[in-house]
Amino acid sequence: MTAPLVVLVGPPGSGKSTVGRALADRLGVGFRDTDADVERTAGKPIPDIFVDEGEPHFRELEMRAVRAAAAGHAGVLALGGGAVMAEATRELLRELPVVFLEVPLADAVKRVGLDAPRPLLAVNPRARWRELMEARRPLYLEVATAVVDTAGRTPEQVADAVLEALELKTPHD
Repeated sequence: MTAPLVVLVGPPGSGKSTVGRALADRLGVGFRDTDADVERTAGKPIPDIFVDEGEPHFRELEMRAVRAAAAGHAGVLALGGGAVMAEATRELLRELPVVFLEVPLADAVKRVGLDAPRPLLAVNPRARWRELMEARRPLYLEVATAVVDTAGRTPEQVADAVLEALELKTPHD
């Protein structure tokens, strides 16, 4: 079984995809995003999956995507913000190096604009984001090997902090 070097979790706007790509570049490995895997499998964007088949169907696809990536990707893996909601996913993550990218609401708003097509943030995005974080933060912390605060940091600085937190060496070290 091939396992990821790093798994990134966190809410929308925490920088999982951007930081993940930067980390993958530095480590000389591939980057994989389970949201992209779900969209590829479903043949449509995530907001359309929510509208057409509903959240439970999306969560099932997401759980399968996480399982496949956790077992078959040796690089950097970014999970969708809600992936940690599934107990089976949290169980899988217990054996992996997981970093929770913590982000304050103000930074998340700037990064996502909270007007992007995110189904769970469609109505009153700021209040909804806070509600999601209240529900998910304990789960992010439960699975995290390390927590990296992204507040006021560039993606490169966050990538450095992740490498340091996990004591990972790049090919240039």
